[in-house]
Amino acid sequence: MLAAATAIDDKKGLEVVLMDVSGLLVITDAFVIASGTSRRHVVTLAEMVEERLKEMNRPPLRREGLSDASWVLLDYGDFVVHVFDEETRAFYDLERLWGDAPRLEWEPAVAEPAEGR
Repeated sequence: MLAAATAIDDKKGLEVVLMDVSGLLVITDAFVIASGTSRRHVVTLAEMVEERLKEMNRPPLRREGLSDASWVLLDYGDFVVHVFDEETRAFYDLERLWGDAPRLEWEPAVAEPAEGR
């Protein structure tokens, strides 16, 4: 799950949130939720997650939404990655819908300051 969040962060995904839904759902333990700035960016983020997890011998069990790319779902069994475009994320608002689920801590990469500024 952390590898998925880091992969999204590495490709400049927005507002990466990890939620522990294990006490609310029986089908998975956690959600990784993120946004892309465009549908192409959403696809790029999803592809990076798949690539990073395949390196760890973790192909997704199921994936949906790549053709439309407004909401891509990658199901890894114990966690599910949701990558949205910003409008679709605001509409479905999974963080509010699953508001009883605790947020999990993780540290996104800290951007290096540009030289000469």
